[in-house]
Amino acid sequence: MDKTRNNIRGFIKISDVTDVNNPEILVQKENAIHYENFSQALANSVTNRTTGYIEEMHFGNGGTAVDSTGVITYLTPNNTGSNSSLYNQTYYKSINDLSALNNDTARNKIVVRHTTGNKYTDIIVTALLDYGEPSGQAAFDNTTTMSDTYVFDEIALYSWEGTAGEGKLLTHVIFHPVQKSLNRLIQIDYTVRIQSLTNFVDT
Repeated sequence: MDKTRNNIRGFIKISDVTDVNNPEILVQKENAIHYENFSQALANSVTNRTTGYIEEMHFGNGGTAVDSTGVITYLTPNNTGSNSSLYNQTYYKSINDLSALNNDTARNKIVVRHTTGNKYTDIIVTALLDYGEPSGQAAFDNTTTMSDTYVFDEIALYSWEGTAGEGKLLTHVIFHPVQKSLNRLIQIDYTVRIQSLTNFVDT
């Protein structure tokens, strides 16, 4: 019997790159994988269907709750149920550099990285929130309200399912709130590692 299985892991790094010579890492952590949706996306992708591939990065501000004393409670990532979504989505953008919906393919892109002999392959998704993006943001990163529209505390990768903004959630990460304002360039580096594990033992 073939003792091989697949494992998918996600890692995210969010950086303030306003000073390109001195970037500041704001968030660096693992994220949750939605295994049901991801398995369907993988099957659709390898069988050359027209849906299932990674298309968008979605941003929200509903992943945490802050009480009157300033204590932050982190909600559980949504990684079950085929219709899972962010807790409160406030923005999304295409990060697929092969998509006509992506208007900056040099700075919003997907790279597949593999080294011959390794049993894993990395999908590296890069997104840049430019100074004027999203529209309607505050001028400076000095908000005292963690519920502001563009104080992000959750991000997800979404598949393409035929309509912009209406794909399936593939990953979900919740983190300490980060404000996007006009005076900041924020870069997100999102890595998904797909690995074949051999010689595992069933229990």
